[in-house]
Amino acid sequence: MNIQASRLSNKKNNSFYSNIFPEGSTSRKIMSYGGIPFILLLILYFVLNSIVMPIITRHGEEFTLPDYTDLKLIDAQIGISDLNLAYEISSEEYSPGMEKGVILAQFPIAGTDVKEGRTIKFVTSLGQKNITIPNLSGLSVRQAMLNLETSGLLLGEIAWAFSDTLPEKVVVFSYPNEGVEIPMGTTVNLMVNRGRASNFTFMPKVVGMTLDDASTLIEDKVLKVGIVTYRTDENYLPETVLEQSEAEGTELDIRTEIDLVVSTTE
Repeated sequence: MNIQASRLSNKKNNSFYSNIFPEGSTSRKIMSYGGIPFILLLILYFVLNSIVMPIITRHGEEFTLPDYTDLKLIDAQIGISDLNLAYEISSEEYSPGMEKGVILAQFPIAGTDVKEGRTIKFVTSLGQKNITIPNLSGLSVRQAMLNLETSGLLLGEIAWAFSDTLPEKVVVFSYPNEGVEIPMGTTVNLMVNRGRASNFTFMPKVVGMTLDDASTLIEDKVLKVGIVTYRTDENYLPETVLEQSEAEGTELDIRTEIDLVVSTTE
């Protein structure tokens, strides 16, 4: 009795894959051991790169970080909360002219692309640092200047006092006075003893003044108006001082006579 093969066993394998890569052929073996795994790796890479990683990293959800500098921290907190960001204060610094709590710097800087949940670090202002004026009385001008700079203050104007009882060229007092608190970097003026009051004075500038005003100022400095010479000069109004016999700032004995050259149009 002849046993006939079933239809299934007799059916030829005419699939597309078998046509290209016949069973038992070298090309089929290469495809099976190299090509198919490579294709699977490509598919896996595509799935990871295009689907999985964007979900993990939230690719495409970045937004531009605003500029929070020069804002008070309490005001910046509203915008930070609306963007679902966090913040921390990395440091605080004294800053002249800035109120306490104002943001001086931020990291990342404004314009950086960030995502929700990012922590922004701020440097904030401690405000204006105040310095107590040290005692400068009895010091030389140079030493007083060094002490001011060490304290974070600056030397301002120097006014001269005249005393027969105090040492010459030492600080009599400062203004503002010692012990007063002022902002760091502020100038402090000094009153300095110039020496005996009865021996000398300083020549003021009177060129350009009228003769009457120049005479008054000269007398206020315990000096005298000496010889007045007139010179024709149509560039100036009549009675204008053109020259003075002593230069401005010259140290003179009191009651020294000052000669003047005055303009006239005649």
